[in-house]
Amino acid sequence: MFIGEYTHSLDNKGRVALPAKFRPQLGDGAIIARGLDHCLFVFTKESWEKLTAKIAGMSFMKSDSRAFARLMLAGASEVEFDNQGRILIPEYLRNYASLKKQAIFAGLYDRIEIWDEASWKSYKSKTEASSDDIAEKLGELGI
Repeated sequence: MFIGEYTHSLDNKGRVALPAKFRPQLGDGAIIARGLDHCLFVFTKESWEKLTAKIAGMSFMKSDSRAFARLMLAGASEVEFDNQGRILIPEYLRNYASLKKQAIFAGLYDRIEIWDEASWKSYKSKTEASSDDIAEKLGELGI
């Protein structure tokens, strides 16, 4: 289970150290992909297999299914850790998430999200400001 929020610096080659608390669960590598809200998703290989099986089961006759499959699968990349626990985030993924110098790693149970620091602060501020409304809506769903 991934939980917590951590800040790490990207070097000029696009390498960044994953938080030490996350590394044991990821084993010898992970899958990084475009996420939603212009962040990146990091999955264990096992979680990625489960997600891709669900995506493969969607009807390719529906445009939303094709679009989601393209977003998630075409942009995914397998990453390995170097001796310092760093991964190289491909340039196209760094551009997608507008990653600059500081990256925020947010643990979200079965995945990790990587955000540009400024984007994360903005998103978090908006979400925290509307937390009462969000809780009310989720309460209506029985959560």
